[in-house]
Amino acid sequence: MSAASRAPLSSNRPRGHVSSRRAMALTATVAASAFVLTACGSGGTSGGSGDTNFVTGTDGIATVAKGERVAAPDLSGPTIDGKQLDVADYKGKVVVINVWGSWCGPCRLEAKNFVAVSADLKDQGVQFVGINTRDTSTGPAVAFEKQYGVTYPSLYDPTGKLMLRFKKGTLNPQAIPSTLILDRQGKIAARTLQALSEDNLRKMLKPVLAEK
Repeated sequence: MSAASRAPLSSNRPRGHVSSRRAMALTATVAASAFVLTACGSGGTSGGSGDTNFVTGTDGIATVAKGERVAAPDLSGPTIDGKQLDVADYKGKVVVINVWGSWCGPCRLEAKNFVAVSADLKDQGVQFVGINTRDTSTGPAVAFEKQYGVTYPSLYDPTGKLMLRFKKGTLNPQAIPSTLILDRQGKIAARTLQALSEDNLRKMLKPVLAEK
């Protein structure tokens, strides 16, 4: 009888152990999900649900056919220099959106490339916009732009709420840095989740700029 009374105790231990392991796994999954939005690195090459409509090349640049694109979400608010900006006001232009942080090493590496291409294509209907994120104050962001000669505006998004407005299954920014190209109708045409060389930035822009 004492053996029978001990049996339930021994059978309960594995269940408790499994529950503990499941809780740990869930915690790890949540942490990993948060890391995607806060990590500073090369990022991934694809994302969203299984019902995506984009194709990712070997260079890490994902593109969407013109007839299958979705509109960018509301991207408006204060800039790092205290002004107000609404990306929708640039409809009619090709818009390059770069998600960056002053604390991000790869962002520093690509900054000069964005400055060069922005200056070169300014008169061709291309508008660059930054989204500064994870900087707890605007001071470091302003210093970053001054250091690298950035003249185009950047929305200030310290908590990443603008990034979370992008729907799953679309070309959403999932890492820092990320870069998106919006076509002239304000729809998302291309994305990369890694720092860009000047050549790759121009490669992303070229087909969208050529569209009529």
